[in-house]
Amino acid sequence: MNDRNRLYAGAALGLAAAAALGFGAARLTQSTPSASPAPQAPAADAFTNEIAISEQGIALSQIGTAPATAGELDAAIPASAIVETTPDAEAVLTARAPGTVTRILKRIGDPVRRGETVALVESRDASQIAADRAAASARVTLASRQAARERSLVGQGVSARADYEAAQANLAVAQADARRASAAAGAVRLAADGRSVAVVSQVTGRITAAPANLGQYVAAETELFRVADPRRVQVTASLPAADAPRVRPGDRVEMTTSDGRKIEGRVRASTGVVDTESRAATIVITPGDSPLAPGQTAQARIFASGGARKDGVMVPQDAVQTVGDRSVVFVRTRTGFRARPVQVGDRSGGLIAIVSGLAAGTPIATTNAFLLKAEIEKDAAE
Repeated sequence: MNDRNRLYAGAALGLAAAAALGFGAARLTQSTPSASPAPQAPAADAFTNEIAISEQGIALSQIGTAPATAGELDAAIPASAIVETTPDAEAVLTARAPGTVTRILKRIGDPVRRGETVALVESRDASQIAADRAAASARVTLASRQAARERSLVGQGVSARADYEAAQANLAVAQADARRASAAAGAVRLAADGRSVAVVSQVTGRITAAPANLGQYVAAETELFRVADPRRVQVTASLPAADAPRVRPGDRVEMTTSDGRKIEGRVRASTGVVDTESRAATIVITPGDSPLAPGQTAQARIFASGGARKDGVMVPQDAVQTVGDRSVVFVRTRTGFRARPVQVGDRSGGLIAIVSGLAAGTPIATTNAFLLKAEIEKDAAE
């Protein structure tokens, strides 16, 4: 090996030794990196409280919403109720005179108008009344002619004025008899044939009962038909006498029908007396727009304002759901619902008292709220 080769070999060994010394110094002077923290598991009581759902989704899921009600559980008075037609929406049609039913123009279930004839009853009394009316009318005609003749004679100076005054008195008597006969004919609703009385409806509605039979002899004031307007109804509820003084006109009422429908109403009036047999007081309720049939029964819950606290909050039992270890209600938001933790109190009659966490009037999910709970649990599982 010549001198040049020895020089190149020595330079290469020097460079390799310098590189080794530099890497070792870098390892010695580099600070040891701290270990990155491991991801922490979410807390056991944490949950996603926002649920985004559209109006269409709410409708398809049949999630009902209503404002939380102010009051206390002891203010909700349970009572049994029955649907009735209003007094001015039902009429009992009778025969105004004894006789035989000769024509039936309407059957049960048929619609009728006020003043419409439903049946005809042939009656001897009707014939007598028609004859009296005709005779009275004839007497009025005769007396009117006599009075006119006497007035002409007095004007000519032929007859005495006393005769004219007597004719005027006879005319007045005849006219009074005619009015009496006409009123009698109207009272029995004399038909145009002069021998029958008409059975006429006093209200517009439908025939709900028709005990009359063709050819049947009926006495005066015998019930032949019953007409009612099913659209004009009221609800009467019986409640204990001790609770009646707490009810005020305008108090909210929640009614549950036999088919499970919920109907809102308001107290219209209270009779103010207690039935001597049932020892219960009667409350008259005006129902909302939901259709109710006369004779239908319902269970009513009257939220009496008399003596009740104003700062309490009540919600339906289905509105409160348990998520984890918390009781929550779902408050309506612009984008859907938000689960809000609440502290619950007593339960009674399908209602729950909210001790804290919710203000009266806050719109919440009332029915099918468990679907929102299921959505929260699904998100947590994912």
